[in-house]
Amino acid sequence: MNGLCADFGDYLQHARVQQRLSPRTLRVYEDGLERLQTLLAGGGIEPRALGIAQARRFAAQLHREGLGPKSIALLLSVWRSAYRWLGLQGRVALNPFDGLKAPKAPKPLPKALGVDDAVQLASHVPDDIADSRLEARDRAMVELLYGAGLRSAELIGLDAQASGSAAGWVDLPSMEVHVLGKGGKRRSTPLGRAAAEALRAWLAVRGELAAPGEPALFVGARGHRVAGSTLRAMLSARAVAAGTPAHVHPHMLRHSFASHLLQSSGDLRAVQELLGHAHITTTQVYTQLDHQHLARIYDAAHPRAKK
Repeated sequence: MNGLCADFGDYLQHARVQQRLSPRTLRVYEDGLERLQTLLAGGGIEPRALGIAQARRFAAQLHREGLGPKSIALLLSVWRSAYRWLGLQGRVALNPFDGLKAPKAPKPLPKALGVDDAVQLASHVPDDIADSRLEARDRAMVELLYGAGLRSAELIGLDAQASGSAAGWVDLPSMEVHVLGKGGKRRSTPLGRAAAEALRAWLAVRGELAAPGEPALFVGARGHRVAGSTLRAMLSARAVAAGTPAHVHPHMLRHSFASHLLQSSGDLRAVQELLGHAHITTTQVYTQLDHQHLARIYDAAHPRAKK
């Protein structure tokens, strides 16, 4: 605290004694206040004279220096807390950091498998198959998730036969999957050859596992509709067995479906329809994935890409 001005030093003492912050948190606060003090000194501003416009410039300067949204948000929180306390002490008339927010962090891109990894996951045959019927079911589920871009709930909700009460079903003669998506919206998506073959293999043995009268297309070992936890555990174990370099979950296969389709077709509107997105902006995230793919190809192949 030796390098801090009296006001900031007093606040840090308050945080240590009254708020009983941990030593690690206190160090974060001290670093943050030292940074603010440097900015104030650089602008020839006394701590008690800091105004709203100057505080905004400080936040913008952090952004220009390359700090990420989370780091900026942490600093603003420290500064806001310090000036809130100074206000309670009657040392400042206003808190210049009230209402000042850090820039929003970009949403992380959805994780997608590479094409080879996705195909390997779908076609992988385990070395030790305990029940060939469940293996047929598992392969059909993976093929539908990746081949039709279904959500986990949409896959689990499929019935073996079309009916007025069915949330979804597969029409093998027409090579289509009909599902009830988010917001109660129905959509149809094409069924690929590999998925159709896997489904036929599963349907050939489904009757041996399904309980009498069970409408679900995919059933568990006890004969009733497969649970989401079963699907997630199966995918995780299958990915390990197939040597997939990622923790695989159902939605990752949906992301992979969208990304690979966009890479091949470039038709964003078609991908939107196949995914059942209400707004094109939801689908546009996959254009960033596509750009990443192109960047990797460029970096690996272009003779002028490497320094």
